[in-house]
Amino acid sequence: MHVAVVIVGFRNAADITACLAALDRADYADFEVVICENGGAASYAALKAAIPARLKGGQIVTVHQAPGNLGYAGGVNFGMAAASQADAWWALNPDTEPEPTALGKLVERLAAGGCEAVGGTLCLSETKVQAYGGRWRASLARAESIGRDSDLATPVDPAAIEARQDYLSGASMLIGSRFLETVGPMREDYFLYCEEVEWFLRGRAHGMRLGFAPDARVLHHAGSTTGSNDRSRTQPRTPVYLDERNKILVTRDCFPALLPVAATAALLLLILRFARRRAWRQLGYALQGWSAGLANRRGPPAWIDVGSG
Repeated sequence: MHVAVVIVGFRNAADITACLAALDRADYADFEVVICENGGAASYAALKAAIPARLKGGQIVTVHQAPGNLGYAGGVNFGMAAASQADAWWALNPDTEPEPTALGKLVERLAAGGCEAVGGTLCLSETKVQAYGGRWRASLARAESIGRDSDLATPVDPAAIEARQDYLSGASMLIGSRFLETVGPMREDYFLYCEEVEWFLRGRAHGMRLGFAPDARVLHHAGSTTGSNDRSRTQPRTPVYLDERNKILVTRDCFPALLPVAATAALLLLILRFARRRAWRQLGYALQGWSAGLANRRGPPAWIDVGSG
């Protein structure tokens, strides 16, 4: 099975260099790397100069300059289209470092059947889990990471995770050809955040099944590009706004009948989240995003210059 590893970059050559170094140690050899640089011509040139054209195992590394800032979904779609001959696509965040066995374990689970896309264990550290997969709390318009902060050494039941999960983490997700042919590409009007949630919820509505490979471990330096993992009182405007807006958009697109209930719950939760930490500026960003979701506003927010490459 030939896999195209798709990485979306945005002026973060150092992250991508570290990610490629980890891929260099992969024990599964049949892959190529396709990078979509969203950060403009200067960032594209800097990235090209910083990374090799091939990995040590001979795998080709191709860098494409996007025609502007396409966002995460747009970048993944661009990369998958650029490697349309692949049998599967591994969308991998630039701020990740997969273990050597990760890709092989993902491919093994996909090849075993019973699923059309596969996720693994996303790690916050060498001992702590970020997520095994995700559940969508439709009535609350909230995403819930399965296994968050649990001990990495604790055994898990893969079948139980597969039964529970509604979506795979966008930081590491192996997409089979049947999933893409049936569901189509990711929605680009989300720009950033929750686009993978909508994609997999849409996929499940089409009968697509999600697999889980527990030994496919990927270290995730969460939020290194956007600042989404900063403390509540220091989080930038863009991730706070888009996170709240896009949760409402997921509800609109997948569970429209629940919108009145979910929007009310989401409002109460965001107030609790930021007000109790006295993160008043971030509360304002969150309220703006929540309101934008109710107004069905999509695409990049007005303050982001998406440029033309």
